[in-house]
Amino acid sequence: MSHPVTESASSPPPVSEFTLVEAAATTAAAVPDRELIVQGDRRVTYARIMERSRQLASYLHARGLGAHVERSRLAGHEVGQDLLGIYAYNGNEYLEGILGALGARVAPFNINYRYVENELRYLLADADATALIYHSAFASQVAQVLPELPHLRVLIQIADDSGNELLPGAVDYEEAIASVTESAGLPRPSADDLMVLYTGGTTGMPKGVLWRQHDVFMAACGGRNAITGQDVAPSYESLGARSASYPGVKIMILPPLIHGAAQWATLSALTLGQTVVFSGVVDHLDAEDVVRTVERERVAVLVVVGDAMARPLLDAIDSTGADVSSLVTLASGGATMSPQVKQHWIAAVPGLIVLDAVASSETGVVLNHMSTAQAVSTGTFTAGPATAVVAADLGGVLSPGHDEIGWLAVRSNTPLGYKGDPTKTAATFPVIDGTRYAVPGDRARLLADGTIELLGRDAITINSGGEKIFAEEVELALSSHPAVSDVLVVGRPSERWGHEVVAIVELLDQATIGSEELLAHAAETIARYKLPKAVVICPEIARSPAGKADYRWAREQAVAADRREMR
Repeated sequence: MSHPVTESASSPPPVSEFTLVEAAATTAAAVPDRELIVQGDRRVTYARIMERSRQLASYLHARGLGAHVERSRLAGHEVGQDLLGIYAYNGNEYLEGILGALGARVAPFNINYRYVENELRYLLADADATALIYHSAFASQVAQVLPELPHLRVLIQIADDSGNELLPGAVDYEEAIASVTESAGLPRPSADDLMVLYTGGTTGMPKGVLWRQHDVFMAACGGRNAITGQDVAPSYESLGARSASYPGVKIMILPPLIHGAAQWATLSALTLGQTVVFSGVVDHLDAEDVVRTVERERVAVLVVVGDAMARPLLDAIDSTGADVSSLVTLASGGATMSPQVKQHWIAAVPGLIVLDAVASSETGVVLNHMSTAQAVSTGTFTAGPATAVVAADLGGVLSPGHDEIGWLAVRSNTPLGYKGDPTKTAATFPVIDGTRYAVPGDRARLLADGTIELLGRDAITINSGGEKIFAEEVELALSSHPAVSDVLVVGRPSERWGHEVVAIVELLDQATIGSEELLAHAAETIARYKLPKAVVICPEIARSPAGKADYRWAREQAVAADRREMR
């Protein structure tokens, strides 16, 4: 077995490029006694998180894990480090797992805890994972796939309330940390070291996006102001000084850390010296627990995913009478938040700012939009300095006011590529006019005033009768009806149209409404050719744990409904 590449850790790192692990250590040194993680009765300080993550790094290093081939010798789609999967619920262990892996020059990656056996096997095999941190609740799933994963040799099991025993060959998480008391001899992390983010796989098989530490820090984890695009600190010293002077604002993150947006929000909070609050209920959204936690902890920023989370939280505020007046910002990403829901939140919390963020696994945060009591809207965003709209044929960068629908793109601090896939890497990260861009597949139009109209992901765009119909635009038109709780729009095969638009609708409790009324409502805001040809009412719409749309499931419902109609 090759040995991890190790360098002396005695001299300070260069300030031209950052590593996440050093940025975290700098913040912890500036505010060691400030709480970093609050979850139920558990309260863990910055100093304690860093101590535990260094111990975990030492354990991984002692097991022979690390970097074996330096970045300069690899192509963009190649990996020269061991990969460690994190198959766990939100908690301090997840953050320690990320920082511990990075501290040992091991690349961490996310695993969706809803995956069944085949999906889990695919992801671990695709990553060629050599290590895994997982909650005991998932031990049986891990046991099922282990025989087919001979490279997976380091198993670290987090105890929980499931009662599952340690798997053969696994070590208890706390015992692994306690077994190492010295962190001397750890390799110095490099800005080239990877943090791997697997896509959600809602429109295809998950792909591992390879981010250098410096690039993901700048693009998504606090190195750059997401609204102004300005770098936040020229050095580690100034980063620490900023954290020390910054008040310990509490930010509650509801999406699970298995999704990039939640990881990035947590790491951004860490580098800002903020306190991250997690719900004590980890396996589903407990709206009452969330609003009571906001009340108890005086949370200032609440991170949600669109209407799927925002609506039930509003209901919980009404039913419990919880005092959520501490909230300053409601931040949403990953799914659309309708103007109606924004208005209800702003009415419920006077002075609240609702922030929409557009991000993807391949770009980091690229667009933002703020709604206040004075102006509420959805779908048009302020572009950052590295954001652009490129032509549909990737032949150039479009200028403001150009009527062409192009691709949303970002330059600067982009990922290296997709793990093991040079073809998709070249397609998603093209060079245009001598500059490398990340083009993840979102359709957009650059308006005359420089703002960007986001139309939706091309993979879910419906070509019906020769017209391109953006699913998210139709979803927004339907979701504004007061009887609609949730909606997904997909295309299904049609002899007449090629594909026809179908809406999968979940109604609010006790609501009864016909498809004709829903379509009439949608026709007030979108052209008639975009209206669904069919509406399928479902008791509940399937979404990921983070609230992201599951379009594969929605297509299955649309096709099944068509079959029922044909009988």
